[in-house]
Amino acid sequence: MMKKILIVFCCVLLLLILSSCAWVKVSPKGEGVRLVQSTRTIESCKKLGNVNAKVVGKVVFDRDAEKVAGELAALARNEAALIGGDTIIPISEISDGRRTFAVYQCFQSNRNY
Repeated sequence: MMKKILIVFCCVLLLLILSSCAWVKVSPKGEGVRLVQSTRTIESCKKLGNVNAKVVGKVVFDRDAEKVAGELAALARNEAALIGGDTIIPISEISDGRRTFAVYQCFQSNRNY
């Protein structure tokens, strides 16, 4: 009986440790994409489209809302960079570990095509 309790305790502890880790990293290209909260910031920008980000929002229990939001933003920054965006703004609330972001190009691109 004690062995089962110890196993359950260890599993719960492991889940707590894993849920506190940030699994999503911003890519080198994503580093060039900024996250803004105000629509005034993107008034003079060109909209390129939307990206949908999804992470695990619950592992036995709800994950920390701030960590989930940060991971969603990191994923969106990475995706925005792939379509040539340099700015993202959330356009939905977080629901079930999902969020939609609008992608904009606000700065002149130095790329030569």
